[in-house]
Amino acid sequence: MTTNTDVAGVRLDSAPFHLDAEAQAWVRATLAGLTLERKVGQLFFLMANAPAQVDAEIAVAEPGGWMRRPDSPEGAVTLNRHLHAASSLPPLIAGNLENGADGASFAATQLGTPLQAAAAGDDAWAYRMGQVAAVEGRALGVTWDFAPIIDIQSNARNPIVLNRGFGSDPARVRRMGVEFVRGLQDHGVAASVKHWPGDGVDDRDQHLLTSVNTLSVEEWEATFGEAYRASIDAGALSIMAAHIALPAYSRELRPGIANEDILPASLAPELTTDLLRERMGFNGVVITDASLMGGLLMRMPRRDLVPATIAAGCDMFLFSPDYATDVAHMLAGVRSGVISEARLDEAVTRVLALKAALGLHRASSPEALVPGLDGVDTATHRAWAREQAAAAITLVKDKEEGLLPLSPARHRRVLVYSLRGFLSGTGPAEGFCAALNARGFEATLFEDGPPGSTMFKRVGVDGGVNGADLLEGYDAVVYLVDIQPRSNVTSARIDWAPFTAGNLPRHITEIPTLVASLGSPFHLQDVPFIRTYVNAYANNAETVESVAAALAGEIPFRGASPVDPFAGYEDARW
Repeated sequence: MTTNTDVAGVRLDSAPFHLDAEAQAWVRATLAGLTLERKVGQLFFLMANAPAQVDAEIAVAEPGGWMRRPDSPEGAVTLNRHLHAASSLPPLIAGNLENGADGASFAATQLGTPLQAAAAGDDAWAYRMGQVAAVEGRALGVTWDFAPIIDIQSNARNPIVLNRGFGSDPARVRRMGVEFVRGLQDHGVAASVKHWPGDGVDDRDQHLLTSVNTLSVEEWEATFGEAYRASIDAGALSIMAAHIALPAYSRELRPGIANEDILPASLAPELTTDLLRERMGFNGVVITDASLMGGLLMRMPRRDLVPATIAAGCDMFLFSPDYATDVAHMLAGVRSGVISEARLDEAVTRVLALKAALGLHRASSPEALVPGLDGVDTATHRAWAREQAAAAITLVKDKEEGLLPLSPARHRRVLVYSLRGFLSGTGPAEGFCAALNARGFEATLFEDGPPGSTMFKRVGVDGGVNGADLLEGYDAVVYLVDIQPRSNVTSARIDWAPFTAGNLPRHITEIPTLVASLGSPFHLQDVPFIRTYVNAYANNAETVESVAAALAGEIPFRGASPVDPFAGYEDARW
């Protein structure tokens, strides 16, 4: 049954849009005034890098919006204002603001990570994370956050979720996902809950292949299903459809479906239309995950998959390596009937409704829409980051008598091994050493080379400090591990010095040694005999300072692990 508030079958006055009469009229009039080519343009969501690139792509077909990567505050403000000035329809501007606002600008506030918020033991931290993302993000021009992540880390070998999610407990993930949605949307930024239908089950990466959620229908309903229903009930304005398959539900909804026809949610109408739209009642926008990922590209030719995503129930298509060609693919899909006229209008209506729900339909200048960080209370946000970090530092193992707290009287000379992943900066290890030195230690940083390097490590004779050099030259060893999740890799494990593993903690029975992780919480699987181990979950400056303070006994270890930090290994507990 349709009502006078429906446009193309989309309920504009209902959740999640709740549009008033003025906004509904704008959506209706705007849709009626769009040509076929302009409607197709609204289905695309591109990456904005520079004004000239933006202008060239608008000349092809004005897209529905733009994704931004972190920039300086000045760079973010300048380009985001240009996006508004260059567009005839108000564009959506999105970012991956998963940890607060640092996804909008390098200088914005990172409020730890979702896993750190979970370890801090109060669901309200997820609300604050969304609030910081929204307040600082909106000031920099971001109106749509590709967050929260409500993936459930049921497999410690999954390389993608790690500290980006709220842990392994489905109930906690459900609650904190809702709080993040509310924190965002109470402060004027749309949430995009991801990664539908749920990551964290297998040990693969959808960037490289179609990964698989292997849960049964009943298991999925009790875990991911509950989490998504809760975020939908909380009013989430959008959901990101991932290149992840859910075979049990595909078979449930399409009895007899052939194995080769079990597709990821971004291409599977039974998952994104039948399950998400019809069974779960989601009325908001569905956007695909990035269209450059192997999990999508390997399933069919691009000319087919571009329109197939919209036909499956997605409303927007994320990224394009060749925009003019992808627009042609989408237009061909409409003209051939792969995308019906009704499905096209439904998708475009949702895109327009999202813009109206954010107030973008009201006339406003680029300067008003992107005011900048002046006037934002970032000092309070930084204080929250310190509070969350201090509450979350988790002492997983403390079995070496006399090691903690570290004391300059007993452990003055500290060798700090920096084990960095590809996405690690140069700041955390240096900041940690500075924090120790400020407390009276003599910390020596043993650098493992440029972030992510494996072939050009700056190493000793056999890759580390060993033998008498270690035992006579130092009083304690700290391994500071900063391995953050990143796409296009198959694990988030520790890599030791090549050929010799010379920086391996092979002297743990001879010199006090501890490991502190600023990223993945599962490193005990690689160093199971370490007797003192700490998880901190984030590598921002506030967390690094809190780790030093906790190791020195200035603050207690208050965090509780939201995952099994032993990764299922019995020997890691010994």
